[in-house]
Amino acid sequence: MAQSIGFYGAAETVTGSRHLISIDNKKVLVDCGMFQGSRELRDRNWEELPVPPSNLDAVIITHAHLDHIGWIPRLVAEGYEGPIYATKATIELCKISLPDSGRLQEEDAHFSNKHGTGNHHSTVPLYTEKDAYQCLKWFKHVEYNHWHELPGRAQFRFHTAGHILGSAFAEIVFQDGTNLLMSGDLGRYNTPIIKDPTAIEFADYLVIESTYGDRLHSHEDPLQKIASIIHDTMESGGALIIPSFAIGRTQELLYYFRVLQDQGRIPRIPIYIDSPMAVSVTHVYEAAKEELDEEMVKSVEAGRSELEPEGINFVRDRETSKALNSQRGPIVIVSGSGMANGGRVTHHLLHRLPNPNTIVLFTGYQAEGTLGRRLIEGAKEVHLHGEVVDVRARIEKVNALSAHADQGEILKWLGNFKKPPKDTFIVHGEPVAQEALQSKIVKDFGWKTTIPKQADEFDLA
Repeated sequence: MAQSIGFYGAAETVTGSRHLISIDNKKVLVDCGMFQGSRELRDRNWEELPVPPSNLDAVIITHAHLDHIGWIPRLVAEGYEGPIYATKATIELCKISLPDSGRLQEEDAHFSNKHGTGNHHSTVPLYTEKDAYQCLKWFKHVEYNHWHELPGRAQFRFHTAGHILGSAFAEIVFQDGTNLLMSGDLGRYNTPIIKDPTAIEFADYLVIESTYGDRLHSHEDPLQKIASIIHDTMESGGALIIPSFAIGRTQELLYYFRVLQDQGRIPRIPIYIDSPMAVSVTHVYEAAKEELDEEMVKSVEAGRSELEPEGINFVRDRETSKALNSQRGPIVIVSGSGMANGGRVTHHLLHRLPNPNTIVLFTGYQAEGTLGRRLIEGAKEVHLHGEVVDVRARIEKVNALSAHADQGEILKWLGNFKKPPKDTFIVHGEPVAQEALQSKIVKDFGWKTTIPKQADEFDLA
């Protein structure tokens, strides 16, 4: 039996996760993500897979962030008709995020055509909202810790990854007993709402993310930071704009707003969740009891929502969203996307960045080439919707809210292994982060490690 793994995304970059497992003549794709960030990376979304989608036999999804699922509608539109395996919560989130992604791409293509701001790729969407709904029929629910058959007489099971709701490690065992563990994205310890990552003790081969492989998360108190910024917003009478990932980060922010209110540390302030997707996702979080940590389960059973602070307003329609741009402060607007690379938040930034009473608060990783990265790095002007926009707003970042494990947490998780893998493939990180993590793994554990390049393939024997 011949088995191998090929890396066709998230190789020396943090987006576009796509890992092709070959088992003799059978092909299994683990994750099917969208490339995000720079123009060079986004152009990869238009490239073909090395295997025609109709020749794939199965797809396994680790979690519902677009850099892991965002290319699925395109895959199905190009002919894939097999199962797409995921946890129950991941499927529920995909039902929300994929149609939203398709709709946004249609809107962006329409805008580019209308205003002549695009190139030959951006005049048509990568896929449509209809394509996204069409792909959902191929999703198949797999429980955590239950073995499921794969083509090529292999099998796999999911373990809790602790990254976002529904996130999982995929453990694949081939017919000859060789074990491959796909980490997806590794979550953190002792965070609110969801369970911690599962301790894994063995894998012949390991694929590990490295988003924060070169750094440790700040030990700053996120509650103190958020409270301080809200007080500054109240004092200035301005707007606090929080570009936030609709899945995971927005729910965590709502949790912290509620805690601060309960502790009497922030005054009542209008809070707008301006993202139809984030609104729907929040309801999924509240309903997914099997995914929640013990504290959240107790809260849900007591009939109390930790995700609905006082003053909360959920915005779904576009007209209400537009009206927020002229609403006087103090006001908090939480809106997608988390890297400010698209979505409604870009319209709020267009109107509010020139105002020195505006605070823009970033709460997660900002990939190279994104608007968020440029603002964090101190850009004095940015391009938004065909306009040059002066940046007079105050730009802030909470460094303790990432859903990705930092270097120390990755090493802590790796420390559960009873023996070294034959090889540890380091993916989903920028080169500096990958090399730093590689160096630490070699130094602390003495393991064999590999940083794959795009389209590299390796035998798994």
